Amino acid sequence: MRALGVDLGSKRIGIAVSDISGTIASALTTVHRSKSRRHDHAEIAKLVNVEECEVVVVGLPLSLDGTHGPAAKAATKETEQMASVVGVPIEMYDERFTTVTAERHMLEVGLDAKQRRQVVDKAAAAVMLQAWLEHRRNTWAHGGVS
Repeated sequence: MRALGVDLGSKRIGIAVSDISGTIASALTTVHRSKSRRHDHAEIAKLVNVEECEVVVVGLPLSLDGTHGPAAKAATKETEQMASVVGVPIEMYDERFTTVTAERHMLEVGLDAKQRRQVVDKAAAAVMLQAWLEHRRNTWAHGGVS
C-alpha cells in the first residue's frame, strides 16, 4: 500500500511518500501555504493521484503528555476538511519529535541552517510516515494488536 505522509505547518506542508510495498518512507516535496486551505488541499490531492497513494497519513502534533492541545485540535480540524478533497482514506499519526529527529539527522549529515530550512518539513513528514509504516507492520505482525 502506497502512503502519502503530510506534516502540516503554518507556512509549509511537508510531504513524504512510501514505496509501493509500504516499507520505506522518503521525503518528496514541500507545499508552500497559500491563502486558501482548499487550494492547499487540492495540491495534496494532486500528489495523491500522481503518486498513486491509497492512504494519506497526517501528523498529529500531540502535546508532550499525549493530550490534544491547540495544535492537535487545529490539525484534526484541517484533516477533516482535507478528507473531502483527497479522495482516499486519511489517518492521523503521532508526530511528536519528528521535526527534532529530522533536524538531528540533517545536522549529522552536515547540512547548514539554510539547507535544513529548505528540507526540514518534508524530512519531518518522512520521519512521521516511516514511524506509521513501522507501527502498521508491527500491529499486523501481532495479529492487529498494538
